[in-house]
Amino acid sequence: MEIIDNIHEMQSRSEALKMAGHSVALVPTMGFFHEGHLELMRVGKIHADDLVVSIFVNPMQFGPSEDYAEYPRDMDSDLEKAERVGTGIVFCPTAEQMYPDGFQTKIGAEKLSGRLCGISRPGHFDGVLTVVAKLFHITKPHLAIFGQKDYQQLTIISRMVKDLNMDIRIVGVPVVREPDGIAMSSRNSYLSPDERKSALCMKQSLDLAGEMYARGERRVPEMRAALERIILDQPFTEIDYVSFCHPTTLEEVEVIDGETVLALAVMVGKTRLIDNCIIAKGQ
Repeated sequence: MEIIDNIHEMQSRSEALKMAGHSVALVPTMGFFHEGHLELMRVGKIHADDLVVSIFVNPMQFGPSEDYAEYPRDMDSDLEKAERVGTGIVFCPTAEQMYPDGFQTKIGAEKLSGRLCGISRPGHFDGVLTVVAKLFHITKPHLAIFGQKDYQQLTIISRMVKDLNMDIRIVGVPVVREPDGIAMSSRNSYLSPDERKSALCMKQSLDLAGEMYARGERRVPEMRAALERIILDQPFTEIDYVSFCHPTTLEEVEVIDGETVLALAVMVGKTRLIDNCIIAKGQ
């Protein structure tokens, strides 16, 4: 496995792979790998000849009061896990390389960024899109792999690729969960044992919505109220949003009459967690 920490070297290496006729898959990450990250890598290996995994904790997508400095990092462990699943190249640039003095360009998605997480995290998705676009230009992939746990992120990146005519295929991978049902996230490491028990309410809420839909409920206000009761009955929880939205536009719906995304964001103690599922999939 190659470890590359220089932007120009990474660009040259990717260009050489493409000139040799190899297909390249990129898995962009912020490190602190768990099984969800490794599944993205496995999917990348299925779809391409060569797999590039980037590790970069992107300061541009963190707000002033968010956890950039505290965000969990373990490069030695990450490299061992990436090599174990057969990663060909790990690209791990510094913030100084990615955002040198004088950097001032950003990419935004006006409507999609203003919904769901974008309401409580203004500027977050500008940072996401900007760093992802830079990683695309640096690693030159044919396809890029993202987890569906960050559904809004996946939707916004797909929109950017379409709007800017980027010749990259975006592949979404279903949510990977812990044995207790919690969606895998690097931020799960922040939870105390008691907070983790409370966090189970998120998966329970998603399951309840599916059950209500199966029983014939289609009215969103009734479903949202039931889910909010489950979440707020737990200690340590505070709801950011419980959203039923269109899978492409992310606009709120009031009646489920086709495929709908149920997205949750909940503070559990001081940790912000997200999760989602698709209701009426394929309808």
